[in-house]
Amino acid sequence: METLYHQTNYLIQETSELFSKLDKDPSNYEGIENAIQSKINAISANCEKLDIYVFKTPISQRPMAKMRVDQLKYDNKHIQASLAAAQNKRQRREQELKDREQLLSRRFGHDHTSINVDYLGQEQVSLQNSHRNVDEMIHTGSSILETLKYNRETLKGAHRRIIDLANTLGLSNATISLIERRVSQDKYVLFGGMFVTLAVITLIIMYLT
Repeated sequence: METLYHQTNYLIQETSELFSKLDKDPSNYEGIENAIQSKINAISANCEKLDIYVFKTPISQRPMAKMRVDQLKYDNKHIQASLAAAQNKRQRREQELKDREQLLSRRFGHDHTSINVDYLGQEQVSLQNSHRNVDEMIHTGSSILETLKYNRETLKGAHRRIIDLANTLGLSNATISLIERRVSQDKYVLFGGMFVTLAVITLIIMYLT
């Protein structure tokens, strides 16, 4: 299990390097995006195998092993979201360039008409940029909310596993109560962060529109 875990962790590091390469060489996006998707599929397959290995580990070691596998799944989920965001951004940029080329390729007979069209073209580009920024903020906010939601589920699972591990190790009731209070405080921080994020996104959308 340790060998497969380290191999999967190394795949995640390689995928992060591919994202850096995608930023530096956007012209080769097709090959890089396919490579990232291939890594994601490999990580998912390894996580499925690791889930099987977790149930074969000794009971005393199982909570910690499960936590490590869940972290790999979370990292892979984050990579998938990042790939989708990069693809959406690229597609919007390509559409904007296409619209701009179509606008510039038009021919008009009078200078006055050309000036009006240039003004309208600039206004259209400005509106497209505003819509794009709003879409990106909405997508970012959605990704943040999904991440917070997943973190909440991860924290709940980790809480249960820590309690089981604490009982296995024979920790005192006072220590377990302290852990439970800390988890409750983290829950309030989580909900507070979600509320602030939604409020900021709402204010930005209201300001831009």
